[in-house]
Amino acid sequence: MELSKVWEPIQIGSMTLPNRIMMGSMHVGFEKLQNGVARLATFYAERANGEAGLIVTGGAAVHPEGGMGNEYCNVYQDEDIEKLRLITKEVHQANGKIALQLFHAGRYAYKEATGLDPVAPSPLQAPINRWKPRELRAEEIEATIQCFADGAVRAKKAGFDAVEIMGSEGYLINQFLSPVTNKREDEWGGDFLRRARFGIEVAKRVRQAVGLDYPIIYRMSGLDLMPDSTTMEETLQFAKMLEEAGVDALNVGIGWHESQVPTIGMMVPRGAYVWVAQQVKQIVNIPVIASNRINDMRQAETILYEEYSDMVSMARPFLADPYIVQKSKEGRFNEVNTCIACNQACLDHIFDGKVASCLVNPLVGREAEWRLVPAENGKKVAVIGAGPAGLEAARVLAERGHQVVIMEAKKQIGGQLNYARQVPGKEEFNETLRYYQTELARLGVEIRLGTLAEAEALIEEGFAEVVVATGVIPRRPEIPGVELGHVKGYDAVFEKRAKVGRQVVIVGAGGIACDLSHLLMHDETISPKAAEYLQEYRILDGRAVQQLQQRKRKISMLRRGKHVGSGLGKTTRWAVLANLKRRGVEMLTQIEYSRIAEEGVYFIQNGEERMIPADTVIVAAGATPNNSLYHALLNRLPVHLIGGAKEAGELDAKRAILEGATVGRAI
Repeated sequence: MELSKVWEPIQIGSMTLPNRIMMGSMHVGFEKLQNGVARLATFYAERANGEAGLIVTGGAAVHPEGGMGNEYCNVYQDEDIEKLRLITKEVHQANGKIALQLFHAGRYAYKEATGLDPVAPSPLQAPINRWKPRELRAEEIEATIQCFADGAVRAKKAGFDAVEIMGSEGYLINQFLSPVTNKREDEWGGDFLRRARFGIEVAKRVRQAVGLDYPIIYRMSGLDLMPDSTTMEETLQFAKMLEEAGVDALNVGIGWHESQVPTIGMMVPRGAYVWVAQQVKQIVNIPVIASNRINDMRQAETILYEEYSDMVSMARPFLADPYIVQKSKEGRFNEVNTCIACNQACLDHIFDGKVASCLVNPLVGREAEWRLVPAENGKKVAVIGAGPAGLEAARVLAERGHQVVIMEAKKQIGGQLNYARQVPGKEEFNETLRYYQTELARLGVEIRLGTLAEAEALIEEGFAEVVVATGVIPRRPEIPGVELGHVKGYDAVFEKRAKVGRQVVIVGAGGIACDLSHLLMHDETISPKAAEYLQEYRILDGRAVQQLQQRKRKISMLRRGKHVGSGLGKTTRWAVLANLKRRGVEMLTQIEYSRIAEEGVYFIQNGEERMIPADTVIVAAGATPNNSLYHALLNRLPVHLIGGAKEAGELDAKRAILEGATVGRAI
């Protein structure tokens, strides 16, 4: 696809951008680490080198009580200016442009981090925070507005090319606008105009403080996705008011952190929310920026061409590949390491208080110390296993100049990624496999499929070192009847070596069991398109189609432990489980298995024996490391053990790729 719209320069106030791709704001948490601001500077400069049109930083707190409690995430003191100047200096040296996001978390601020009580328009506790906020007094509201203005002045002095006011995602400004969180009856709450006043006053005060020629972007909430919150009519009216207040561009955000609708997870279709930006664009005359689940420059081109927005914001795609813009500009689309929206190393890490990285690109946060250094002596290295650990190890080793041969027992690369990519809503894993296929071909890695590696053969062929990434062996628990013919392993189901009936019991309720349930429920249901076709051409009437759609499998997941879906990411687990419950999957925990019989599975729950009928029983009860080759090579060749072969985890691609990247740099 020929790209043209994305390369058109665009004006935001007095600032001219070379293209229409913005790296959206992300909290990455590097400030917690040693030399935190230097890490941030290197991180942003790398994205500037990759030709991002504009970079927006993670939120910088305008007031201590609204921040993250970390150094360098702040812009509320004059001493913050010098610290932040290192970031702008490095980005400008890379010919990039960068905006500082002015941030106040409101009731989302954690007292554990700030040491202060969170504040909000009304004293209503957020379900994602164990601390109840106190209500801001009128004089404190005025002071907070001034904090935004003062923060903008400091950003300007620190050399930032623009500021972005954070008014979306359920943070403080958004809390004032929404009737869900603003129950005030004074001049700062009540009807829409009074609820809107805080955000508008912030925009006006910032404009007044920085002058007419300094660009201001406003991150507004296009959809709160909260019951009884701001209406679309009010949202569009607010957009017009922001334009009149002197804002230069509107960046349209989607959803609150507490909303029960997925907005950026893998299960969300690409570009699902760009229509919201289009509605805003139709009523304002300033640039409008679309965001959420946009991870391909060709997709961005279509969004711009069809006039959904004037710019496109990509955040996590710049974690996955800092050079996504540059590679796409050169037509190297297959070389892009695409963001798969898994959330596992970015959002999940941040919400767990860790530093952000990226499942498909563990270089994130390690840019300085992990720069690839050519190998002093090129070696002939065998990588055994072409799952995510082996693929990344082979890629890095070859990039550094080693002669790499990768051997895989199966007929295709990917390992257990080939399981994940079958699951509806997880198709993005296809992009990861496409990336590795492209990279291994580009780097001249020899791939031997259908090859079972043996220690003697590896020694005879003269390999200098061996990386063992042979994955896992599915575990068969000791349950009477587990050897019966209708009992299948999860691997046999994913690999389509086992026929699955209508009444299914899954032994296990972890991440793999959840994936299996989703796959099997979706697998046999007639698609909406097929249903529409059958009715439109009168092949079947509506009732007959409905009967077909209702012929769903009955699936039950059983677990000895307490929790279903353990191992799933913190930010996506709730959505996965809600989807399974909506589809009628039964989840039973804290049970003891009695036996598996031809008619079903017997188990004890709350002291009583029960039986669930099953024509198919699938065992998804964990795995053990497949490490026999490692032990056969030990003390005979330099050998390295990584991924599932080192430690059996549930489809833990994050750890696998990280270990592959690490060993690839160590040899």
